[in-house]
Parts: sequence; C-alpha cells; structure tokens
Amino acid sequence: MKNDTQLYSKKVKAIEVKPNKSISQLLEDMSHTGFQGRSLSEAVKVLEAMIKDKDTTILMGYTASLSTTGQWKMIQWLIENRFIDILVPTGANISEDIVEGMGHSYYQCKPTVDNEFFFKNSLNRYYDLFGKEGDYIEMTQLIADFVLTLEENRPYSSREFLYLCGLYMAEKGVDCIIATAAKHGVPIFCPALVDSPHGDAIMIARGKGFRLILDNAQDYYEFLNLGNQTIDTGVLYIGGGVPKDFIQLFAVTGNLLYPDFKVPGRKQTHKREGNFEEYSYPHKYAVQITTDSPQWGSLSGCTFDEAVSWGKEDPQGMYAQCYCDATIGLPIVTHALSERIKQKRKGIDFSKHFKMDGQLHKARSKEVVLA
Repeated sequence: MKNDTQLYSKKVKAIEVKPNKSISQLLEDMSHTGFQGRSLSEAVKVLEAMIKDKDTTILMGYTASLSTTGQWKMIQWLIENRFIDILVPTGANISEDIVEGMGHSYYQCKPTVDNEFFFKNSLNRYYDLFGKEGDYIEMTQLIADFVLTLEENRPYSSREFLYLCGLYMAEKGVDCIIATAAKHGVPIFCPALVDSPHGDAIMIARGKGFRLILDNAQDYYEFLNLGNQTIDTGVLYIGGGVPKDFIQLFAVTGNLLYPDFKVPGRKQTHKREGNFEEYSYPHKYAVQITTDSPQWGSLSGCTFDEAVSWGKEDPQGMYAQCYCDATIGLPIVTHALSERIKQKRKGIDFSKHFKMDGQLHKARSKEVVLA
C-alpha cells in the first residue's frame, strides 16, 4: 500500500478557460484531469518521446475508412516530417483519398438520409458523409490503369505495388498518401490490400485479361526482415484491425526468420522459457486511439498491458491508449505535435533494402521527378 505522501501526490486541477491557449497547453492542462482527456494528453507525451528518440523506428497503423472524413492530409504531414517510418493502412484509407487528389469531393449529410434515394442516385454514404459513385469508379479506374503498367505474372508485395502506384500517382499530379510516401521513402505495407478499391482495380485489369499476382508471404517477409535494421520500435495505432495486428507481430515473429530464433544485431530481447527458447523484441513506445473496447476480446481493443503477456509491449516502456473517436483524437494530437516539435525528424531510411528503382516497371520509361 502506498504511503499517504504517494497516494495524494497527484491532485486534480480544474481546467481554466484562457484566451489564446495553445492546443499543446490545453493537453497539458488535461493531463491533470481524468478519463479520456487525460489519456489523450498522455498519448501526446508518449508520441513526443517516441519521435525524439533517435534509436526508435516508428510504425503506424491507419485503420477503417478515415480518409473520407478528411484525415488523410494529417497522415501526409506525419510522413513529410518523418514522424513515422513505416505505414500499415487499410486499403480504403490509401485509395479513397485519391478521390480528393483527383479534384473530387466528399460531402456532409445527416445520418438519417433516405438511403434508397442515395442508392438510386449513385451516392455512397459513410455515416454522415457521402460521395459520388462516379467519382469512386473514376478513382478505381485510375488505379486499374496503373495495374496495367505492371509486369504480368510476376509476384508483387503490397509494399512494391504501392510504391510504384505512388510514383504513378505523383506523375499524374494526384496528391495522395501513397504519392507522399513514395517521395519520402516511407514503405507502405497493406496486408488486406484487395479489400478496397485496389482489389476492384485489380479485377478490372483481370477482366481485360491482365493477371496481377500479389504475394502476401513476400509482404510479410519484407516487413519482418526490417527487424534486423532496427534498435527500438514505437507504434501509433489509429484504430485497430489488421494494421494493428500486423505491426504487433513485428515484435514477436521476426525471430522466426532465423534458426536460433534471435534477430541478429538486436538488443533488449525478452526471452520466453518453454519447450524451446523464444525471443521477442517488444515495442518500447505504444499509442492507440480507438473506440474498440478490450472486454470483447478482440485485438483491436486489446490493452497494451495484455500485449505484454505476448511480448509485444515492453513492461518498462511508455504506452498510452485513448478510447475516443479518431476524428477527434488525430487532429488534436497532430496539431499538438506541430507545436511541440519544430524540427523535421531524420527518420529511418529503408529504401536500400528494397529494389525501389522500378527497373521492371514498364511505365517508367523515363525518370519520374517528384514535385
């Protein structure tokens, strides 16, 4: 039992309204309150420490269909400032932003619209937003046009596919996440890529007789093989889902690539005793903003405390989870970081580990100059 001095050491401080208070200062004030306001404040502190730690590789999971809600330019900002080194999104989040990059828009509505009317008029609803089906098809067709520039019957990882697609979009003048990532050398892995307009585009190409092969095993290998180029890792999850699970595995399955179950050159291993020796490399920092709750047993809502039992989080590390809507948390977090961190981070350069010159890409007959 803590003594009285420890027990009463952290007083709650009521937030005062003051003119011109910065977002960063508001979050600092929130750190002396409770519930999810305090959790969001802690999340920003962990992210700030993560970004300033030069030995940390930062991986980000970006889940659901958030780009339609106006979140995608903040992801670009994180990439441009190299506040993330590896991005693992859903396929929706790196395709639906292309709609706006092509000059189209999404629109606000009420969640009580006449959905039959929307269907008859080719309008697609995202709760209290909607977009035109024609714009969506145009975006999908643009991706299909890219697919047809690839080499048929050669396996591509999602990382290579999205890098080349990013170059293609940049060449077409389409502002989007994958174009920004290609420019800044940030690899994108999307293990569920076909569950999106990218998959639809691949089917359009298939209907024209073009057979594209995506190699999930190569994807997993390329991802885990980056483990021997890292010292420590930090993770940021916007939502949960497949992106969170994929990144969590970076801590515990990269060792499977080696006969002794040890990643060469990596320190701070955590050894699990059992029928055989097993080593994990838990994340030193972890932040999640999600509406998924832990009591339902899914990984999306799984606490970082629970993840310690798997070796995915370091019990001595820094981590914070805020249970709130990402469209609330992400804008506050990114703007606070912009106030607190004034210099662009150098970031980790993984480009030398991939054949990112696009030599086999038929569409690249001349050097692509990225703006």
